[in-house]
Amino acid sequence: MTDQLEHQVHEFLAHLAVERNLSPRTVEAYARDLRQFSAWLAAEGLAFERLEKAAIRGYLGARRDGGLSARSAARALSALRAFFRFLLATQALAQDPTADLASPSLWRTVPHALAGEEIEALLAAPDTATPLGLRDRAMLETLYATGLRVSELVGLTRDRLRLDPGYLRVVGKGRKERVVPLGDSAVDWLERYLEGARAELDRRQRAEVFLNHRGGRLTRQGFWKILRGHAVAAGIASAISPHIVRHSFATHLVENGADLRAVQMMLGHSSLTTTEIYTHVARERLRRLYDEKHPRA
Repeated sequence: MTDQLEHQVHEFLAHLAVERNLSPRTVEAYARDLRQFSAWLAAEGLAFERLEKAAIRGYLGARRDGGLSARSAARALSALRAFFRFLLATQALAQDPTADLASPSLWRTVPHALAGEEIEALLAAPDTATPLGLRDRAMLETLYATGLRVSELVGLTRDRLRLDPGYLRVVGKGRKERVVPLGDSAVDWLERYLEGARAELDRRQRAEVFLNHRGGRLTRQGFWKILRGHAVAAGIASAISPHIVRHSFATHLVENGADLRAVQMMLGHSSLTTTEIYTHVARERLRRLYDEKHPRA
């Protein structure tokens, strides 16, 4: 930190403590964020007096790449904004490089996806010698094969299944219908379930494909409990939810070269921008693989 910048930071922290009456803990948090920013400037060889928005974006991007959460990055930007506004008010700076910057709290969080071996363990967890176990295996296979939302899965009706060509029709958000392919494994387990276990469960002639143990419609909460139980049995230590299995479906498709627009259609995203997050997932996994396997990484 240059002598001039150190003096300006000292004046700013005094302003926070005396004039704004902030707590010592809050003042120290501001000081820590500004020290980190100053260290980054020095490492990048950037002059504080001539900073532009691109430099602030570069700093926040570097912090994010280093593992900083969106919430912590938003706090760091808040500290910089307060500091630059103070410098403008005291005429120590002519322009604010943080003006009009979007908050990092708006950054999308890169979704967690299960590894391939975790998916295999999860799918193999149900006891398929029982009607409920066979139902659960068919549900899990369908969820991973299609990336359906949990509400779409439990609301799926028999008339929307086409097992011979291998696809299903689903009505998603905004009452929009889409067609999603079914892989051979999902088709096989669905056939086994529909021909055997479902007939034992269906006491009310329900339209839904997946029924609870009383023969009624399976609820979203009921499926969450079933999923968590099988995740524990499979030895999956990471967090689990239907949404994570949906993320895993999309991530594994993109990692294996699937077209992003095809993934968008299967997920039922209205905008391709929403689907593009999976390219970030694939890049991050590629980086981790490189770091783990390359002898010069």
